[in-house]
Amino acid sequence: MASDLVSGPDLGAGYLHQLSRDRSGETTTFTYHAQDGGQDANGPPRGPLDVFGFVHPPSACMFGGPRCWHRRFLLPFEETPGVRQAYNRHRFVLETMIAQAVDGVPATADAGVDELVARLAGPLGREGIPWYVGGSGAAWLLGSGVVPHDLDLGTSRDGVDRIGELLREYLIEPVAPTDRPDGEIVRGGRAFLGSFQAGIRVEWAVPLSPGRAVALDEWDARPGAVRLESVTRNGATIRASRPEYALVRAAEKRSRDRTRTLAAFVRARGPDRELLDALLARSVLSEPEREALRASVAPR
Repeated sequence: MASDLVSGPDLGAGYLHQLSRDRSGETTTFTYHAQDGGQDANGPPRGPLDVFGFVHPPSACMFGGPRCWHRRFLLPFEETPGVRQAYNRHRFVLETMIAQAVDGVPATADAGVDELVARLAGPLGREGIPWYVGGSGAAWLLGSGVVPHDLDLGTSRDGVDRIGELLREYLIEPVAPTDRPDGEIVRGGRAFLGSFQAGIRVEWAVPLSPGRAVALDEWDARPGAVRLESVTRNGATIRASRPEYALVRAAEKRSRDRTRTLAAFVRARGPDRELLDALLARSVLSEPEREALRASVAPR
């Protein structure tokens, strides 16, 4: 296996960054490296990187040393220019992303959704490729008032690549097979819409290995699998997942303020009892917590 440094050391958010690639036959593994940059990077680092899917390798990294953060992507060698472009945008916006994800600085959801509509709605609609906004971004889009930290998109396997093409200049990670901290291998991408100082992170992915079908799964792009609603934005129709998805996730994260706000929103709209029961049945909440959440949206 031949390993070489494509870029770095570079600076960003208190880290020293490197981009490397390892070639083995027809497969190339591109790796984002990030280590404490100290005074050279105007450190200390602004925050941890696990929130963005970075992990620590089990042994010292040849480029970043011990405790270096890694994100890995499998792509053809010829994709090097595009990976380098995404890597550079990632380190340029990293400080803003950390401020939003860790320090609670609001993301600019309005501008992000408007850019998504401008970029995606027309082409994906004409091509018949399904896409929708999920998670807290969907609840916000439907009018809940809960400002999302990022925008999660649901789509099909073809949609993953097409969205990457349409958001190419905003990519902070290439569209590629990559691993998640839980060990699942997905094909997906990430982008940051907006300027280096203000914007919002956008994520989309599909699993590469077939899994067991789960009823009413929010991220299952099969027709009818996820409960969606339509929203008009700048003259275009956007699909958004029902707010019950965001409600249960907020409760699981013990985010009390968001849970209260979302519960009131679901109650005012009228809950989808079937969906709520299905989500609660497979949630990590205890039975008393499940009953309390049911009661908060549909008092008996």
